[in-house]
Amino acid sequence: MTAEVRHYVAADLPEIRQTILDVHVEVRQRDFGLTGSFYEVESFDKRLTSYASRPGWTAVIGYEDGEAVGFCFGTTLGPDTRWWNSMTEPLPEDLLREDGRRTVALNEIVVRKPWRGRSIAWQLHEAWLTHRTEDRVTLLVNPAAGDGAVQAVYEAWGYRKIGEQQPFPDSPVFASMIRPVKQP
Repeated sequence: MTAEVRHYVAADLPEIRQTILDVHVEVRQRDFGLTGSFYEVESFDKRLTSYASRPGWTAVIGYEDGEAVGFCFGTTLGPDTRWWNSMTEPLPEDLLREDGRRTVALNEIVVRKPWRGRSIAWQLHEAWLTHRTEDRVTLLVNPAAGDGAVQAVYEAWGYRKIGEQQPFPDSPVFASMIRPVKQP
């Protein structure tokens, strides 16, 4: 199955915000039962606003018959990024150097339950990356998600774990992963 994928930039956020928030609540809270302040819609909305305020933020939303099936979004890491500051173990400086063109962070990728297992997440991910000009993409994944199955999916997509980080006091400790934007 192939979804119709639409691309968006930060100026489009007012148009798509409620769709993103609704899908987030349905998947994170209702489907996965994730609770706590980090997963509350207000906290997610603040993070969404913060991400979209940064240069290079883009999003894609997949649709089937006009209904949103999932989304992903992310932003370029600038020279002043704090992305790497919450690593639990130090990494080599050359791996952490950012110039506003080197790395894009995939902040969120979410697919609604009826469309899971149909390669929609992969389709959204790859459609989002087609418009990215950075060399590499990084993401954070909760290693406990799906008893490790979610991290395994990212590994199958070419990501490799480079360490762990806890970016927010109320967030889980995530596996930090990276891969080239364009796969060979």
